[in-house]
Amino acid sequence: MFSRILIANRGEIALRILRACKDLGIETVAVYSEADRDSLHLRYADETVCIGPAPSTESYLNIPALIAAAEIADVEAIHPGYGFLSENEHFAEVCQSCNIKFIGPSPSAIAQCGDKVAAKRLAKEAGVPTVPGSDGPIDNEQEALAIARKIGFPVLIKAAAGGGGRGMRVAHNEPSLVTGFHSARAEAEKAFKDSTVYLEKYIEKPRHVEIQILGDTHGNIVHLGERDCSLQRRHQKLLEESPCPVLDDKTRAAMGEAAVRLARAANYYSAGTVEFLLDKDRNYYFIEINSRIQVEHPVTEEVTDTDLIREMIRVAAGERLSFRQEDIKIRGHAMEFRINAEDPDHNFKPSPGTIHTFVAPAGPGVRWDSHVYQGYTVPPHYDSMVGKLIIHRHTRKQVIEVARRALQELTVEGIKTTAGLFLRILEHSDFASGEVDTGFIDRYFAPR
Repeated sequence: MFSRILIANRGEIALRILRACKDLGIETVAVYSEADRDSLHLRYADETVCIGPAPSTESYLNIPALIAAAEIADVEAIHPGYGFLSENEHFAEVCQSCNIKFIGPSPSAIAQCGDKVAAKRLAKEAGVPTVPGSDGPIDNEQEALAIARKIGFPVLIKAAAGGGGRGMRVAHNEPSLVTGFHSARAEAEKAFKDSTVYLEKYIEKPRHVEIQILGDTHGNIVHLGERDCSLQRRHQKLLEESPCPVLDDKTRAAMGEAAVRLARAANYYSAGTVEFLLDKDRNYYFIEINSRIQVEHPVTEEVTDTDLIREMIRVAAGERLSFRQEDIKIRGHAMEFRINAEDPDHNFKPSPGTIHTFVAPAGPGVRWDSHVYQGYTVPPHYDSMVGKLIIHRHTRKQVIEVARRALQELTVEGIKTTAGLFLRILEHSDFASGEVDTGFIDRYFAPR
């Protein structure tokens, strides 16, 4: 096992990793930008290193600065968390070349999973259902039109290196396809320095269901059930739950087996997520692999009684998974509510600022993962999430009941948050019955 780890991230995930390290008896080195001098995880780290000014390109995305900090602090491994450099194969390669263990998948697996065209090709080879579409990149609008005519409208244009909805366009006819093709390429080039796009059949009113996978370097791979991530705005997840309220046991097992099959084909180890679209007839289609820990991982931890961060660290140290597939049992129901510093009544406008009053929710079944505290100033430079409220109870109905109370208990004054939006969502009859899809937020809760 490692004796000293550098945490190459900030906010709640940095604190989450730090706690897992402490549980394992591992010393921690926390890095921070000048804007994060007052971040909570710095108080508990064994050593702290400033890696640059506020802009992430000069700090959390600055590979030379991170490697220098790791070498100065004499660490054996780096945990990248999520976001920033967590899915950057070059960073993983640099760590490897510097004899620092990257706590995540291999560089080759990251590269293969990060290229959506290559990942889709791998899924087909592994016998995993995929959305009908192009076999590879689309080079021109004539090729896009030919494929769209074959599979039928509507279609979805997607950036091969995309994420978070960037480089993605829906086309319902030929003129919108031509326009969308060029705008998606332009946006992809600007966001990812890669204008490659491909085409898929657009699945109307789908659910977004993902399978958590975990593998070790000894060839053991398991899945830990699914998470329903259908409540989104602008393709960004807001609320996740497990198990999916409409999934039957047969489909659940098939999706889990497909995810493991795909992970094995990619020679995957560490934590990862295989994401699917589920249509109204409960057919599932592979869409992508996220080669990192997810924001919503606590949902899985609660229903499976596991510690995914701890397992990632153990796997990186060369140890075997501490459980087998038959050991994984789903216990009750869990939901995660992403509490963002945003104003949902004004188009989710970011709301940075100082938190004057803060009270965290508590009680049976309530978990609060956050780095904020009373007097903390939410900086304007990074992701707007200030905390994650996770509720775990025996039934989905009980989760909703406890979540309603916990959201009312949560007090964050000085900034706007999404807590009030979730209270309104919990009252909606479609949500209560579990009949939602990825367009639910836009239909009922988009600002008018």
